Amino acid sequence: MASRPDLKVDDEGGFIRFFRSLPANNGETIRIFDRGDWFSAHGDDANFVARTASPTLKVYKTTSVIRQLGKSDHTGLPSVTMSMTVYRNLLREVLFKLGKRIEVWESAGRMNWKITKRASPGNLQDVEEELGGQVDSAPVILAVKVSAKASEARNVGVCFADASVRELGVSEFLDNDLYSNFESLLIQLGVRECLIQSEGAKTDVELGKLKAIVDSCGVALAERPPGDFGTKDIEQDLTRLLRDERAAKMLPQTDLKLAMGSAAALIKYLGAMSDSSNFGQYQLYQHDLSQYMKLDASALKALNLMPGPRDGSKNMSLYGLLNHCKTPVGSRLLAQWLKQPLMSLEEIERRQQLVEAFVVDTELRQTMQEEHLRSIPDLYRLAKRFQKKLANLEDVVRTYQVEHLDSMAKLQEMVETTVDLDALDNHEFIIKPEFDESLRTIRRKLDKLRHGMEVEHREVGRDLGQEMDKKLFLENHKVHGWCFRLTRTEAGCIRNKKQYQECSTQKNGVYFTTNSLQAMRREFDQLSENYNRTQSGLVNEVVNVAASYCPVIEQLAGVLAHLDVIVSFAHVSVHAPIAYVRPKMHPRGEGDTILKEARHPCMEMQDDIQFITNDVALKRGSSEFLIITGPNMGGKSTYIRQIGVIALMAQVGCFVPCTEAELTIFDCILARVGASDSQLKGVSTFMAEMLETANILRSATSESLIIIDELGRGTSTYDGFGLAWAISEHIVKEIKCFAMFATHFHELTALVEEYPVVQNLHVVAHISNGNQNRREVTLLYKVEEGVCDQSFGIHVAELVKFPPKVVEMAKRKADELEDFTVKHNEQAVSHSKEEVEEGSTLLKEVLVEWKKRVEGESMSGAEKVEVLRELVRQNPKLQNNSFFKSVRAL
Repeated sequence: MASRPDLKVDDEGGFIRFFRSLPANNGETIRIFDRGDWFSAHGDDANFVARTASPTLKVYKTTSVIRQLGKSDHTGLPSVTMSMTVYRNLLREVLFKLGKRIEVWESAGRMNWKITKRASPGNLQDVEEELGGQVDSAPVILAVKVSAKASEARNVGVCFADASVRELGVSEFLDNDLYSNFESLLIQLGVRECLIQSEGAKTDVELGKLKAIVDSCGVALAERPPGDFGTKDIEQDLTRLLRDERAAKMLPQTDLKLAMGSAAALIKYLGAMSDSSNFGQYQLYQHDLSQYMKLDASALKALNLMPGPRDGSKNMSLYGLLNHCKTPVGSRLLAQWLKQPLMSLEEIERRQQLVEAFVVDTELRQTMQEEHLRSIPDLYRLAKRFQKKLANLEDVVRTYQVEHLDSMAKLQEMVETTVDLDALDNHEFIIKPEFDESLRTIRRKLDKLRHGMEVEHREVGRDLGQEMDKKLFLENHKVHGWCFRLTRTEAGCIRNKKQYQECSTQKNGVYFTTNSLQAMRREFDQLSENYNRTQSGLVNEVVNVAASYCPVIEQLAGVLAHLDVIVSFAHVSVHAPIAYVRPKMHPRGEGDTILKEARHPCMEMQDDIQFITNDVALKRGSSEFLIITGPNMGGKSTYIRQIGVIALMAQVGCFVPCTEAELTIFDCILARVGASDSQLKGVSTFMAEMLETANILRSATSESLIIIDELGRGTSTYDGFGLAWAISEHIVKEIKCFAMFATHFHELTALVEEYPVVQNLHVVAHISNGNQNRREVTLLYKVEEGVCDQSFGIHVAELVKFPPKVVEMAKRKADELEDFTVKHNEQAVSHSKEEVEEGSTLLKEVLVEWKKRVEGESMSGAEKVEVLRELVRQNPKLQNNSFFKSVRAL
């Protein structure tokens, strides 16, 4: 259990009245009250904090921590206290995992509180210090404004920002009625929070669609009044914020009226105009949606791109597998790259060349990782501390330690002239005494006192017979100042000796002092205070000079992040179970995708897995559309998903898990692979399938890659197969892109007879006769040409340990049905769908009634059969059903 401070409030009644006067909270914002060295939450927020928990964070997870402020009856205020550690854990949980907002209130006098910090998933500026740089990806926040007309096309304008690097991006584009491009943009940018207009009567439907997409992408939603999206002051605001001195109206981006409305809302939400340190610091650029491969939310899940909440190891996601970055900025850039696969052949090959250089040169790669990159601090965060005037001398030194650029020569010279670099060994960040006469005088006195302390240390050691720095230590304690420490086993030697005064007993020993040391300590503390006061002005000057280098620091951060990711790609490529290879890339719309001995990079890294490799051939004109059949758990899903993962890895510039590889450049990867979480949101499996598939059919081009893992579940077999056939035919005839379809509809394999670009594949299973002539099936996870001609559902039931009786019954019934089907086909009896369904329903009702009558009765088999016959005779509707007649005839 995390430690809890005591609940102590001076004027309980006054605070309760103040708290209850606050506007009602919608539960999306948590109010925290800063009480100096501890924090509190009250009312519904106290209940929320008490219940909040994470397996990795020590937050309470129990309402027993709640205390009543004021009277304990219904007039009291539920309250909970938090230490700084619990508060920081709560911030991470609320902002990163739950997508909620935080307000931090501080006292401004007697019962007068004000908000001093606001934070949300996309705006972490106020709490960056509390989070300690533990941010996995850039906190991108986006505002969107749409103009929906009667036609199908929608105009969408967005503005987005990563406040940590002070950039504003804008984009305007046409979209369809499903807003597929908007969804791709959310994925590309890794958006954490989205601002959207609060609903008005005319736009309810369109805003509802946008909200659904934001939710499906796991992005926090913030509704803002329509007035925030007005563009009246936007040119004036941009002129003050932008680094470019030209007037904002001269920038081509300002012609994007919808995007400018979004920019106005975003600037207001971030409070950018209220912080003068932002002025002249931002850059504005236009984001081109088409420069990166498009990914939708389904593809993100299908390819396991980012870590999931239930991932057992880091290798379960592609990000976790590839992230061997040594710097925080590198890890954040990797997350960005994975969501922005390149479309330019030249850019892809440029990254490949860099990766190859580090793959080939082992010594360079290891030196870069272990010696250089490992010591690089979070330079973006450092630059932000300088910009917000929070930096200190330690930040200056950390910047100096990493800089080796000609443009930083003056900074290097200043640090070496002014900072006492020898003091760094003691983790002291101070100005050189020689730099200032008064500092030099104080330093001489301090050094003289330290010498006197060392003399006293030796004399005490001789008097007590204790070896210095082994049993007797001279230390600068955070509470007692300079004093001596003895190990607890040796502490008895100072007892009953008046010249030694004990300070405290702790786990690591007994602290004590002498009159002489105490006098020197008092003088030392006074001199140190004078030294710090004297040097503070000099420190401010040094920090201000260093702050002028922020643009260079940010530029260097970008270069080092890029280098870190490239080296990480090389590391993974070399250290995989089988080394990755550099893929040959074809321009968009040209060439085939041929993979030799392909593997799924995440699957092959799991414990106790011997991965079976498979070849892939997506060839134009002969194998554009692959239909894969075979048993469940046989490897169909892994096969089609690994192709998508390899395509994405190739387009981010990484090597790929094959022995040979050539790929065309895809403009998007579109996936339909299951809707397990849709029911939690009130969407049926079938409806989720149809929505995802509709998005694929609207978004795909001839240069896309489509992955479909099962389709047509949740409805009748007839409807499911009909939809699967129609969708497949549309992809083959109309879209004409590379696609893979894993299915249990074996009838779908007949497509190959009508379209030469279709190819049938199946995952292989070995069948043998085991004990008692039972069929035994071994899944080989090998993909071969042709159709799977058998079903293995019962075998899968055996694998997952179904009760033996259930398995036996299933086999018996399957054999009976197979025998019935053969005879039925031989007799060429045909029935309408309605007759089959009616006959099946009536027969089921009769069998249920029959079970009720005979269950528990002491009847012979013949008597039970007679009861069944009697029930059938009493049901003329069943007797007249043609389907039942044909069954009875068999």
